[in-house]
Amino acid sequence: MTDAVHIVLDETAMEAAGQGNVLASRLIHRAHAEPGWFLYAPACALVEADRARPGTAEHLAALPGITVLDLDLAAALALARQDTWAAAHSQYAAQPTPDRPDGAIIATTAPKRWKDEPVRVLDLNA
Repeated sequence: MTDAVHIVLDETAMEAAGQGNVLASRLIHRAHAEPGWFLYAPACALVEADRARPGTAEHLAALPGITVLDLDLAAALALARQDTWAAAHSQYAAQPTPDRPDGAIIATTAPKRWKDEPVRVLDLNA
């Protein structure tokens, strides 16, 4: 286990950040200001967040503490496993990788969506 904190924002977390959600804002601040904190925005979730709240994608992509994750071939192949591209790309991004051996936590305002999925969840409604 590593000391780094890796968090994937799903589209609901991105929308919440755009609406001033305090917990989402704190995550963004920590990823920018504290070493070892990393925030990821899967491209498919970013598109869905921007559809729901126009301007969200440009705003989040411009923040220095957020890494936008491209839709690569492996992620594209995983898309069929979820109801939406946003959820699939978020779940794929949360899986362990060489850069994130412990995987990542999914930040969301819809934690029930992830109930039966093999991911760790951070509820931004708390």
